[in-house]
Amino acid sequence: MLLYVIRRLLLAIPIAIGVTIVCFSLIHLAPGDPLSTVLPDNATPEVVAEIRAAYGFDKPLPIQYLVWLGNVASGDFGLSIQSRRPVLGDIIPAVKNTMILAFAAVLIGFPFGTILGAIAGYRQGSATDKVVTAISITGVSVPHYWLGIVLVVIFAVNMGVLPAMGMGPGGQSDFALNWAHLKHLLLPAITLSVIPAGIIARSVRATVADVRKKDFVSTLRAKGLSPSRVFLHVAKNAAPVVLAVCGLQFAQLLGGSILVETVFSWPGTGFLMNSAIFTRDLPVLQGTILVLSLFFVVINLLVDVLQTVFDPRIRRG
Repeated sequence: MLLYVIRRLLLAIPIAIGVTIVCFSLIHLAPGDPLSTVLPDNATPEVVAEIRAAYGFDKPLPIQYLVWLGNVASGDFGLSIQSRRPVLGDIIPAVKNTMILAFAAVLIGFPFGTILGAIAGYRQGSATDKVVTAISITGVSVPHYWLGIVLVVIFAVNMGVLPAMGMGPGGQSDFALNWAHLKHLLLPAITLSVIPAGIIARSVRATVADVRKKDFVSTLRAKGLSPSRVFLHVAKNAAPVVLAVCGLQFAQLLGGSILVETVFSWPGTGFLMNSAIFTRDLPVLQGTILVLSLFFVVINLLVDVLQTVFDPRIRRG
């Protein structure tokens, strides 16, 4: 087990380095000058050169990458072009807020998708299976932004029972587990949970239906075990695949939060990235993308390790 974890950690290192290269390259090779939004129209060439040197844009791209990578490794993500504040100071509260939203979506969508998928897979071909399949396909097909707007119109505009945007009293730095804040969380969390719930339901259904056809299930029934006991054995054997799907969907939540946070003005990483794109704030944009990408790598690493706990065959392979 320990050797397997060490191997996975060693494999994660070049992946993380590759992520930094891709992140840096895509941002810096984009057309346009990121300083154009902050330079005055009458700026002299000397002033332009001085500002470019201050942000390191006067050096060749490979040198810029190495300098940036060294700074990031020491916790320095640079300064925001727009606010002139440290980028990490903007990213940390945004990551915290995105995690709040993502975990709320997990609590709503993951149990819902897993339970529906397990029931549909165990009753394959039944009316329940067909209804769950239709619901899951609909959930996967609905765009985040469209569903978010529909929920805002229904519950915020027409009914007036839930707020349409923001995090509640105190803004982004003072979220607490009380109704004043939770009611702001409800609509974006539901919106963000629908697609992963649909994907999980479909994956769990297929896995449970496949496990249900195994010979050991027929043996358990022949021994006289109750349907509930047989179902528990089926669920246990389907757990590794379900865990992998849930882990990947949690990572996808971080990316899916961009549109949801924009629709609901939720001050997380998606909202921060969207603002950085429109203002061409490259340090903020590449720092946020890097943090989210590294989260994705870490989550996949954790899923790989946890899968070996449920299924030792992976470790032996």
